Amino acid sequence: MNSEHEASVGDPDVWQLRLYVAGQTPKSILALANLQRICEEHLQGRYTIEVIDLHKHPKLAKQDEIVAIPTLVRKLPDPIRRVIGDLSNVEKALVGLQLVPAHTP
Repeated sequence: MNSEHEASVGDPDVWQLRLYVAGQTPKSILALANLQRICEEHLQGRYTIEVIDLHKHPKLAKQDEIVAIPTLVRKLPDPIRRVIGDLSNVEKALVGLQLVPAHTP
């Protein structure tokens, strides 16, 4: 599964995102849909999404230290960030990706 967006991978302003899933489960499908919506709203035209199915490529889990699925890994910009879950909590996902600052009480 590979869902590259039209942004250029070599562009330093492009966010490189990798979503780890385990097959076509409802949670995996929801995570991808939520990720695409978040990216279109906050990174329009400045992102790539690579979807990795760990059923097909189990060895890739070690590379990004995946301990739960679905997990989103922000490869670029640095530093690498991880968000676990189906991304339905948009605010948590945005803070986890550092698209918006965390709210402090």
